[in-house]
Amino acid sequence: MDHLPPADHLPPTDHLPPAVELRHLRGFLAVADELSFTHAAAVLRVGQPALTRTVRALEDALGTRLLARTTRRVELTDAGSRLRDELAPLLSRLDAALDAAGGEPPVLRLGFTSLLPAACAGLVHSFKAATGAGVRLVRRDEPLAGLLSGACDIAVVRGEVPAGAAVRTRVLLHEPRVAVVARGAAELAGRRVVDWAELADLPLVVNTVGGTTHPGLWPVGRRPKLSCTADNLDEWLEAVAAGHGVGVAPEPVARRHAHPAVRRVRLKNAPPVTVSLAVPARDAHPLAERYLSEAGRLGDPQLGDPQLGDQQLGDPHHAAQFSDASSG
Repeated sequence: MDHLPPADHLPPTDHLPPAVELRHLRGFLAVADELSFTHAAAVLRVGQPALTRTVRALEDALGTRLLARTTRRVELTDAGSRLRDELAPLLSRLDAALDAAGGEPPVLRLGFTSLLPAACAGLVHSFKAATGAGVRLVRRDEPLAGLLSGACDIAVVRGEVPAGAAVRTRVLLHEPRVAVVARGAAELAGRRVVDWAELADLPLVVNTVGGTTHPGLWPVGRRPKLSCTADNLDEWLEAVAAGHGVGVAPEPVARRHAHPAVRRVRLKNAPPVTVSLAVPARDAHPLAERYLSEAGRLGDPQLGDPQLGDQQLGDPHHAAQFSDASSG
């Protein structure tokens, strides 16, 4: 592939070469979503060699490299990132149009990572009643639950939205944090309550993909040492259970994903975890927009937060948050 031209030669998506077929685009998006040919092939239910050939054929047709491959990882190039961001909402809309043409009721794909907040149950019910559409839950161990790769139309996001992500968000609620520690571990032995500041003296286990807590939340000079990292909730929980350090998670998530070898410790003065809805900044699915509107209409009693607002991210001209619901 060394003969390929620079990434900035990527043609616009409305002038794709005739050799590009829908299967090429779906294959590329699956790999861009999973960042793994093995996992993407499993999702598409195809063989990994066939998927590799499909993606290479797309790169050849476009004349640029979309994925940087090594023996240990797969990463998107700049051209690959741009193509993914353009294609994801388009293919989502295409799938919805094909379903509608076939007489199927429209379906909104609601993405989440570790746990769907209980408050979403009422929101889903009111949305379905208002639109007649169905809701399909999609769990992905990614910061935005596969939103930008087209795996879902709207995502429930806990914690910070990745810097530069081209999304709009609406705050739903805030959740308290709790500490999670191995039973019998020396850290926090016998403690039922601990102050947030005390955790700076303990080794921290961090979920770098779907987690909400990292050393940067503490003041400079008083930050916990990073003990180890995990790529998903299950690995994070097992690392804590193995005694590698203390974990911190939203209380509903820690309560739902209990482990016999760990216990929860209540935290004082810990910053709460913001839970938001996120949609693509451009070309969001109409049903996703309706879901956002329904969240604003329901407001405080159902969602538990006195202020619901919209925020545009990934665009310096739309960086300010504004409230479109009354304070409770």
